[in-house]
Amino acid sequence: MKYKQLTQEERYQIYALIKAGNNQKQIAEELTRSPSSISRELKRNKGLKGYRPNQANNFAEQRRKSSFKASKLTEDVTHWINKLLHDGLSPEQVAGRLALEKQVVLHHETIYQYIYRDKARGGKLHKTLTRACKKYKKRYGSYDKRGQIVNRVSIDERPSIVDSKSRIGDWEGDTVIGKGRKNALVTMVERKTLYTVVHRIESKHAKITADALITCMTPYKGKVITVTLDNGKEFAHHEHVAQKLEADVYFAHPYSSWERGINENTNGLLRRFFPKGTDFMALSEAEIQAAVDKLNHRPRKTRGYKTPHELFTGQSEVLVAA
Repeated sequence: MKYKQLTQEERYQIYALIKAGNNQKQIAEELTRSPSSISRELKRNKGLKGYRPNQANNFAEQRRKSSFKASKLTEDVTHWINKLLHDGLSPEQVAGRLALEKQVVLHHETIYQYIYRDKARGGKLHKTLTRACKKYKKRYGSYDKRGQIVNRVSIDERPSIVDSKSRIGDWEGDTVIGKGRKNALVTMVERKTLYTVVHRIESKHAKITADALITCMTPYKGKVITVTLDNGKEFAHHEHVAQKLEADVYFAHPYSSWERGINENTNGLLRRFFPKGTDFMALSEAEIQAAVDKLNHRPRKTRGYKTPHELFTGQSEVLVAA
Protein backbone atom coordinates (compact mmCIF):
# COMPACT_ATOMS: atom_id res chain seq x y z
CA MET A 1 0.00 0.00 0.00
CA LYS A 2 1.40 3.39 -0.99
CA TYR A 3 2.38 5.65 1.90
CA LYS A 4 0.26 8.79 2.23
CA GLN A 5 1.98 11.94 3.44
CA LEU A 6 0.85 13.43 6.73
CA THR A 7 -1.23 16.58 6.40
CA GLN A 8 -0.68 19.80 8.31
CA GLU A 9 -3.89 19.13 10.24
CA GLU A 10 -2.53 15.75 11.34
CA ARG A 11 0.66 17.42 12.50
CA TYR A 12 -1.38 19.73 14.73
CA GLN A 13 -3.12 16.65 16.10
CA ILE A 14 0.23 14.98 16.81
CA TYR A 15 1.41 18.10 18.63
CA ALA A 16 -1.75 18.23 20.77
CA LEU A 17 -1.60 14.51 21.57
CA ILE A 18 2.05 14.78 22.62
CA LYS A 19 1.16 17.68 24.91
CA ALA A 20 -1.60 15.53 26.39
CA GLY A 21 0.94 12.83 27.29
CA ASN A 22 0.16 10.23 24.64
CA ASN A 23 2.87 7.87 23.41
CA GLN A 24 3.60 7.08 19.76
CA LYS A 25 1.38 3.98 19.70
CA GLN A 26 -1.57 5.89 21.12
CA ILE A 27 -1.04 8.76 18.63
CA ALA A 28 -0.95 6.24 15.78
CA GLU A 29 -4.22 4.68 16.88
CA GLU A 30 -5.88 8.10 17.22
CA LEU A 31 -4.82 9.15 13.68
CA THR A 32 -5.35 5.68 12.18
CA ARG A 33 -1.71 5.62 11.18
CA SER A 34 0.97 3.01 11.66
CA PRO A 35 3.31 3.47 14.65
CA SER A 36 6.24 3.54 12.21
CA SER A 37 4.72 6.56 10.43
CA ILE A 38 4.49 8.49 13.69
CA SER A 39 8.00 7.43 14.70
CA ARG A 40 9.40 8.53 11.33
CA GLU A 41 7.55 11.87 11.54
CA LEU A 42 8.99 12.66 14.98
CA LYS A 43 12.52 11.66 13.99
CA ARG A 44 12.61 13.58 10.72
CA ASN A 45 10.62 16.70 11.51
CA LYS A 46 11.37 17.48 15.15
CA GLY A 47 13.36 20.66 15.83
CA LEU A 48 15.67 21.73 18.66
CA LYS A 49 12.68 22.84 20.73
CA GLY A 50 10.75 19.65 20.22
CA TYR A 51 7.95 18.83 17.80
CA ARG A 52 6.12 21.88 16.46
CA PRO A 53 3.52 21.47 13.68
CA ASN A 54 4.43 24.50 11.54
CA GLN A 55 8.13 23.73 11.67
CA ALA A 56 7.47 20.05 10.98
CA ASN A 57 5.38 20.95 7.95
CA ASN A 58 8.16 23.24 6.63
CA PHE A 59 10.76 20.49 7.07
CA ALA A 60 8.57 18.04 5.18
CA GLU A 61 7.93 20.53 2.36
CA GLN A 62 11.63 21.29 1.95
CA ARG A 63 12.39 17.58 1.80
CA ARG A 64 9.63 17.06 -0.76
CA LYS A 65 11.02 19.83 -2.99
CA SER A 66 14.54 18.43 -2.73
CA SER A 67 13.27 14.99 -3.68
CA PHE A 68 11.36 16.50 -6.62
CA LYS A 69 14.52 18.25 -7.86
CA ALA A 70 16.53 15.06 -7.54
CA SER A 71 13.89 13.14 -9.49
CA LYS A 72 14.35 15.57 -12.40
CA LEU A 73 18.08 14.90 -12.56
CA THR A 74 17.78 11.70 -14.55
CA GLU A 75 20.74 10.09 -16.26
CA ASP A 76 19.84 11.83 -19.53
CA VAL A 77 19.45 15.23 -17.86
CA THR A 78 22.78 15.01 -16.03
CA HIS A 79 24.42 13.99 -19.31
CA TRP A 80 23.04 17.13 -20.98
CA ILE A 81 24.06 19.31 -18.03
CA ASN A 82 27.61 17.94 -18.10
CA LYS A 83 27.91 18.47 -21.84
CA LEU A 84 26.63 22.05 -21.79
CA LEU A 85 28.79 22.99 -18.80
CA HIS A 86 31.87 21.64 -20.57
CA ASP A 87 30.82 23.61 -23.65
CA GLY A 88 31.30 26.75 -21.56
CA LEU A 89 27.70 27.52 -20.60
CA SER A 90 26.82 28.86 -17.16
CA PRO A 91 24.26 27.01 -14.98
CA GLU A 92 21.74 29.74 -15.82
CA GLN A 93 22.33 29.28 -19.55
CA VAL A 94 22.08 25.50 -19.17
CA ALA A 95 18.74 25.80 -17.37
CA GLY A 96 17.44 28.28 -19.92
CA ARG A 97 18.45 26.16 -22.87
CA LEU A 98 16.97 22.98 -21.38
CA ALA A 99 13.68 24.80 -20.90
CA LEU A 100 13.79 26.23 -24.43
CA GLU A 101 14.28 22.83 -26.01
CA LYS A 102 11.49 21.47 -23.73
CA GLN A 103 13.54 18.67 -22.31
CA VAL A 104 13.09 19.60 -18.65
CA VAL A 105 12.48 22.69 -16.54
CA LEU A 106 15.16 23.22 -13.89
CA HIS A 107 16.07 26.19 -11.74
CA HIS A 108 19.71 27.15 -12.19
CA GLU A 109 20.24 26.76 -8.41
CA THR A 110 19.45 23.05 -8.84
CA ILE A 111 22.32 22.83 -11.31
CA TYR A 112 24.64 24.66 -8.91
CA GLN A 113 23.73 22.16 -6.18
CA TYR A 114 24.41 19.32 -8.61
CA ILE A 115 27.85 20.80 -9.32
CA TYR A 116 28.66 21.18 -5.61
CA ARG A 117 27.61 17.59 -4.88
CA ASP A 118 29.86 16.48 -7.73
CA LYS A 119 32.73 18.43 -6.17
CA ALA A 120 32.13 16.80 -2.79
CA ARG A 121 32.48 13.41 -4.50
CA GLY A 122 35.79 14.47 -6.02
CA GLY A 123 34.41 15.55 -9.39
CA LYS A 124 35.68 18.45 -11.48
CA LEU A 125 32.49 20.07 -12.74
CA HIS A 126 33.10 23.05 -10.45
CA LYS A 127 36.06 24.01 -12.60
CA THR A 128 33.66 24.93 -15.40
CA LEU A 129 32.42 27.78 -13.17
CA THR A 130 35.81 29.49 -13.00
CA ARG A 131 35.95 30.37 -16.69
CA ALA A 132 33.75 33.43 -16.28
CA CYS A 133 35.47 34.82 -13.18
CA LYS A 134 38.05 37.00 -14.89
CA LYS A 135 36.50 40.14 -16.29
CA TYR A 136 37.74 41.83 -19.42
CA LYS A 137 38.85 45.40 -19.01
CA LYS A 138 38.99 47.75 -21.95
CA ARG A 139 42.39 49.38 -22.27
CA TYR A 140 41.51 53.01 -22.59
CA GLY A 141 45.14 53.86 -23.26
CA SER A 142 44.61 52.64 -26.81
CA TYR A 143 42.58 55.76 -27.56
CA ASP A 144 45.55 57.82 -28.63
CA LYS A 145 45.53 60.94 -30.74
CA ARG A 146 41.79 61.14 -31.34
CA GLY A 147 40.23 63.50 -33.83
CA GLN A 148 42.29 62.34 -36.81
CA ILE A 149 39.50 60.45 -38.58
CA VAL A 150 38.37 62.51 -41.54
CA ASN A 151 34.65 62.81 -42.32
CA ARG A 152 33.60 60.71 -39.36
CA VAL A 153 29.85 60.71 -38.71
CA SER A 154 28.88 60.84 -35.04
CA ILE A 155 26.63 58.30 -33.38
CA ASP A 156 24.38 61.26 -32.62
CA GLU A 157 23.28 61.15 -36.26
CA ARG A 158 22.53 57.44 -36.23
CA PRO A 159 18.82 56.57 -36.78
CA SER A 160 16.92 55.90 -33.56
CA ILE A 161 15.73 52.53 -34.89
CA VAL A 162 19.24 51.21 -34.28
CA ASP A 163 18.79 51.71 -30.54
CA SER A 164 15.64 49.59 -30.51
CA LYS A 165 17.38 46.44 -31.80
CA SER A 166 14.19 45.73 -33.72
CA ARG A 167 15.85 44.75 -37.01
CA ILE A 168 18.79 42.69 -38.19
CA GLY A 169 21.54 44.68 -39.89
CA ASP A 170 22.98 47.08 -37.32
CA TRP A 171 26.53 46.15 -36.34
CA GLU A 172 29.14 47.30 -33.84
CA GLY A 173 32.86 47.05 -34.60
CA ASP A 174 36.15 47.18 -32.72
CA THR A 175 39.51 45.44 -32.44
CA VAL A 176 41.01 43.08 -29.87
CA ILE A 177 44.73 43.73 -29.55
CA GLY A 178 47.28 40.93 -29.79
CA LYS A 179 50.80 40.41 -28.45
CA GLY A 180 53.00 43.50 -28.52
CA ARG A 181 50.10 45.53 -29.94
CA LYS A 182 51.21 44.42 -33.40
CA ASN A 183 48.39 42.16 -34.56
CA ALA A 184 44.71 42.13 -33.71
CA LEU A 185 41.26 40.73 -34.33
CA VAL A 186 38.64 42.86 -36.04
CA THR A 187 35.35 42.05 -34.31
CA MET A 188 31.87 42.76 -35.64
CA VAL A 189 28.69 42.05 -33.65
CA GLU A 190 25.12 42.35 -34.91
CA ARG A 191 23.08 44.23 -32.32
CA LYS A 192 19.76 42.38 -32.44
CA THR A 193 21.04 38.80 -32.66
CA LEU A 194 24.56 39.11 -31.12
CA TYR A 195 25.91 37.24 -34.15
CA THR A 196 29.68 37.71 -34.26
CA VAL A 197 32.13 37.89 -37.17
CA VAL A 198 35.89 38.04 -36.58
CA HIS A 199 38.84 38.57 -38.90
CA ARG A 200 42.54 38.46 -38.01
CA ILE A 201 44.87 41.29 -39.11
CA GLU A 202 48.66 41.40 -38.96
CA SER A 203 48.64 45.09 -38.05
CA LYS A 204 46.18 47.87 -37.23
CA HIS A 205 47.08 49.86 -40.32
CA ALA A 206 43.94 51.60 -41.60
CA LYS A 207 44.02 50.01 -45.06
CA ILE A 208 44.58 46.52 -43.67
CA THR A 209 41.73 47.01 -41.20
CA ALA A 210 39.38 48.32 -43.89
CA ASP A 211 40.20 45.42 -46.21
CA ALA A 212 39.56 42.98 -43.37
CA LEU A 213 36.19 44.56 -42.62
CA ILE A 214 35.16 44.37 -46.25
CA THR A 215 36.37 40.78 -46.59
CA CYS A 216 34.61 39.43 -43.51
CA MET A 217 31.38 41.39 -43.96
CA THR A 218 30.84 41.01 -47.71
CA PRO A 219 29.21 37.56 -47.28
CA TYR A 220 26.61 39.31 -45.07
CA LYS A 221 26.26 42.39 -47.26
CA GLY A 222 22.49 42.03 -47.46
CA LYS A 223 22.33 42.15 -43.68
CA VAL A 224 24.52 45.20 -43.12
CA ILE A 225 22.60 48.47 -42.78
CA THR A 226 24.69 50.41 -40.28
CA VAL A 227 28.07 49.95 -38.61
CA THR A 228 29.04 51.75 -35.41
CA LEU A 229 32.79 51.83 -34.81
CA ASP A 230 35.29 52.64 -32.13
CA ASN A 231 37.35 55.82 -32.60
CA GLY A 232 40.65 54.08 -33.27
CA LYS A 233 42.75 55.34 -36.18
CA GLU A 234 42.60 51.86 -37.68
CA PHE A 235 39.09 52.77 -38.86
CA ALA A 236 40.24 55.86 -40.75
CA HIS A 237 39.24 54.31 -44.11
CA HIS A 238 35.61 54.06 -43.02
CA GLU A 239 34.33 55.74 -46.18
CA HIS A 240 35.80 52.96 -48.32
CA VAL A 241 34.14 50.39 -46.06
CA ALA A 242 30.79 52.17 -46.26
CA GLN A 243 30.98 52.28 -50.04
CA LYS A 244 31.86 48.61 -50.47
CA LEU A 245 29.29 47.36 -47.98
CA GLU A 246 26.67 49.89 -49.05
CA ALA A 247 26.12 50.74 -45.40
CA ASP A 248 26.17 53.83 -43.19
CA VAL A 249 29.12 54.04 -40.80
CA TYR A 250 28.97 55.92 -37.50
CA PHE A 251 31.47 56.53 -34.72
CA ALA A 252 30.85 56.38 -30.98
CA HIS A 253 32.00 59.28 -28.84
CA PRO A 254 35.62 59.05 -27.62
CA TYR A 255 36.02 57.19 -24.30
CA SER A 256 32.36 56.08 -24.43
CA SER A 257 32.65 52.31 -24.76
CA TRP A 258 29.12 51.84 -23.38
CA GLU A 259 27.81 53.19 -26.69
CA ARG A 260 29.07 49.93 -28.19
CA GLY A 261 28.28 47.82 -25.14
CA ILE A 262 27.36 44.73 -27.13
CA ASN A 263 30.70 44.72 -28.93
CA GLU A 264 32.60 45.43 -25.71
CA ASN A 265 30.92 42.49 -23.99
CA THR A 266 31.68 40.21 -26.93
CA ASN A 267 35.34 41.22 -26.87
CA GLY A 268 35.36 40.24 -23.21
CA LEU A 269 33.98 36.81 -24.10
CA LEU A 270 36.67 36.42 -26.76
CA ARG A 271 39.33 37.21 -24.17
CA ARG A 272 38.33 34.05 -22.32
CA PHE A 273 39.62 32.13 -25.33
CA PHE A 274 42.47 34.50 -26.16
CA PRO A 275 43.94 36.12 -23.01
CA LYS A 276 45.91 39.33 -23.06
CA GLY A 277 49.25 38.80 -24.78
CA THR A 278 47.96 36.25 -27.29
CA ASP A 279 49.83 36.30 -30.59
CA PHE A 280 46.99 35.98 -33.06
CA MET A 281 49.37 35.37 -35.95
CA ALA A 282 50.56 32.21 -34.18
CA LEU A 283 47.03 30.83 -34.21
CA SER A 284 45.40 29.10 -37.13
CA GLU A 285 42.26 30.49 -38.75
CA ALA A 286 40.51 27.33 -37.57
CA GLU A 287 41.39 28.02 -33.93
CA ILE A 288 40.03 31.55 -34.13
CA GLN A 289 36.88 30.44 -35.93
CA ALA A 290 36.29 27.70 -33.35
CA ALA A 291 36.08 30.36 -30.63
CA VAL A 292 33.72 32.48 -32.75
CA ASP A 293 31.53 29.43 -33.40
CA LYS A 294 31.26 28.81 -29.67
CA LEU A 295 29.99 32.36 -29.17
CA ASN A 296 27.51 32.11 -32.04
CA HIS A 297 26.13 28.79 -30.78
CA ARG A 298 26.00 29.87 -27.14
CA PRO A 299 22.47 30.50 -25.74
CA ARG A 300 22.05 34.07 -24.46
CA LYS A 301 19.84 34.97 -21.53
CA THR A 302 19.06 38.41 -23.01
CA ARG A 303 17.75 36.69 -26.14
CA GLY A 304 15.47 34.16 -24.46
CA TYR A 305 18.26 31.56 -24.41
CA LYS A 306 18.30 31.35 -28.19
CA THR A 307 21.70 31.36 -29.86
CA PRO A 308 22.97 34.18 -32.09
CA HIS A 309 23.13 31.67 -34.95
CA GLU A 310 19.45 30.80 -34.54
CA LEU A 311 18.39 34.43 -34.42
CA PHE A 312 20.62 35.54 -37.31
CA THR A 313 19.83 32.68 -39.68
CA GLY A 314 16.30 31.88 -38.54
CA GLN A 315 17.27 28.22 -38.25
CA SER A 316 16.71 26.32 -35.01
CA GLU A 317 19.49 24.13 -33.67
CA VAL A 318 19.64 21.35 -31.10
CA LEU A 319 22.19 21.80 -28.31
CA VAL A 320 20.67 19.11 -26.12
CA ALA A 321 20.55 15.56 -27.44
CA ALA A 322 17.10 14.09 -27.97
